[in-house]
Amino acid sequence: MIYSIIAVIIMSLMTYLPRVIPIAFFRKKITNIYIKSFLFYVPYAVLAAMTFPAVFYFTDNIVVTSVATAVAVILSFFRQKLIVVALVSSIVVFGLLLLYSYL
Repeated sequence: MIYSIIAVIIMSLMTYLPRVIPIAFFRKKITNIYIKSFLFYVPYAVLAAMTFPAVFYFTDNIVVTSVATAVAVILSFFRQKLIVVALVSSIVVFGLLLLYSYL
């Protein structure tokens, strides 16, 4: 039980500190274009780093996940909205898995 409490405290600190540290150090408005650009793309990079590997472990069929990933990349290249990319990719996965189950 004590290890669970310690783990929750540590996880709380690890999620709280990255939010507080920038506020504590950057009191003025950031005017440097390179830092602003970096901070703009960080959430997208983190989201991609967290979700992309999980995509290939979603099913046991690497072909299905590769095709769905290719569809998502193509839709993203044509600047489709995130909900469209997610829905179409999910439909592709579902359809291909259904097709493979009948074969």
